[in-house]
Amino acid sequence: MHRRRFLRRAAAAGMVPFLANTAWAQTAGFPTKAIKLVVPYPAGGSGDLIGRIVAEGLAARYGQPMTVDNRPGAGGHSGAEFALRQPADGYTLVLATIAHNGAYKLYKQLRYNPAIDLVPVALVAESPNVLMVRNSLPVKTVPELLDYARANPGKLNYGSAGTGSATHMAAELFKHLAHVDIVAIPFSGGAPAMAALLGGQIDLTFETGSTAQQAIDSGRVRALAVTSPARSPKFPGLPAVAEFVPGYAAVPWYTISAPKGLPPAVLAQLNADITTVVRSPEAAPRWDALGVLPLGGSVDEAVRRNQVETRRWEAVIDSARLQVE
Repeated sequence: MHRRRFLRRAAAAGMVPFLANTAWAQTAGFPTKAIKLVVPYPAGGSGDLIGRIVAEGLAARYGQPMTVDNRPGAGGHSGAEFALRQPADGYTLVLATIAHNGAYKLYKQLRYNPAIDLVPVALVAESPNVLMVRNSLPVKTVPELLDYARANPGKLNYGSAGTGSATHMAAELFKHLAHVDIVAIPFSGGAPAMAALLGGQIDLTFETGSTAQQAIDSGRVRALAVTSPARSPKFPGLPAVAEFVPGYAAVPWYTISAPKGLPPAVLAQLNADITTVVRSPEAAPRWDALGVLPLGGSVDEAVRRNQVETRRWEAVIDSARLQVE
């Protein structure tokens, strides 16, 4: 409202030509229409639930509709590629995960470069994964799982939300550091992978915290450990995988990103508003129910997080010789 009033006064004073060249003028009145948040995973999974909290908060803040567009496929890259085909004006955003921010080098033939073509807008949340097994699997602890896997190489399988997803990378890191042979079964998202575990079609999964909490509460799966470097207050009573597999740590994080070329002032406004939504008292109980830690923060913090994680997961990918054509 203050911006619009200022612009009206500026127009009367003949200042519009000057203001048209300023970053502030680019955001005047933004947004004036609906914003689309592309979630590159199916509805019902952790990414979808997290994205909807942000979307609902921004819609209330802006007084404009904000739609969530679920576009799963290619480990999250189909949705990102769709977002990149839209104008870089702030009206199309994408929920980016480790698939885009850290593990994209798994794919040797991507049609885009996430590190260049996607601009981090704001960190949203992070949460440890939870290592869970089907109730009928005869293991109750991580050491028992390791013993079982080593005695039965190639017999166990794990489900993931897709190649390059947080659940996939958490499992591959576990296999690499623990020297166990467990077969990967990729799904189109966390929700179908969890459904398969609940139905006993797969043996185990490293599910994200939000999806894991619901399954644990149902009593239909057995939780063994969390993937954070130390025990997590979000899952009291569960040990960390690192207590049995030295050096293990896999903490997924979520970022709101946008196609490159976003006007700097629009980027700054979206960053500030997303951070406000993420850290708002209204969102706090929803984050807690999902078992995730809200983040927020500056654009630079989001960029640095992605750069650090990309280097770390690139080393894992190279060391484990992981590749997807």
